[in-house]
Amino acid sequence: MSDTPDSPDQALTPDSPPRRAIKSFVVRAGRMGTGQIKALAELGPRYVLPFKPERLNPAEVFGREAPLVLEIGFGMGGATAQIAKTLPEHDFIGCEVHEPGVGALLKLIDEQQLSNIRIFQHDAVEVLEQMVAPGSLAGVHIFFPDPWHKKRHNKRRLIQPDFVAKLVQHIRPGGYLHCATDWEPYAQQMLEVLSAEPQLENSAAGYAEKPAYRPLTKFENRGLKLGHGVWDLVFRRRQPAP
Repeated sequence: MSDTPDSPDQALTPDSPPRRAIKSFVVRAGRMGTGQIKALAELGPRYVLPFKPERLNPAEVFGREAPLVLEIGFGMGGATAQIAKTLPEHDFIGCEVHEPGVGALLKLIDEQQLSNIRIFQHDAVEVLEQMVAPGSLAGVHIFFPDPWHKKRHNKRRLIQPDFVAKLVQHIRPGGYLHCATDWEPYAQQMLEVLSAEPQLENSAAGYAEKPAYRPLTKFENRGLKLGHGVWDLVFRRRQPAP
């Protein structure tokens, strides 16, 4: 079932149930390995931040002032760890609700001795709305979000005008939004939605070259060898007029 009416004729009436809030995830079951379980128990208290309906103080969390990047849905955390290692002068907050992924990233943080990552095991939309200060993010990463392949499910996709308008308020002027997908219809929707947001400007004439900081995932490498495409989009928040 779609989250919103398909046409004006299906507009909500006073007796209609309220529309669902935007969600950045769909809960799926996943098996936990022993290493992930151990990482959650031993490293979670240090690196997993509790969700609270109050503004986060990044300087207090990381012990320094640094550009802050939010990643929405980091999966098993491989790209997140690699980017944090590549950009040690940045701090990263990753949001992921799936426990195996949180455990996997905690293992990588420990193995690679990464001090510039913290995690929320919570819905990124609520984290964004209640804990991230407006204009505080240097960047946002959204890599390979659920494409919701079936047409009737397209409205469940995260990259929608309302969400992008909300998201851009938390990006500082000159900061960036980097999305990537391997599903071309979703790439087309992303390009359309991001291009229509008046506070964003495209860094490229259409799709962007993959930025050097984003590593290729195993899944992506396999797809490229099979001839599948991957589309990166990098938009920046416009600077205010002088």
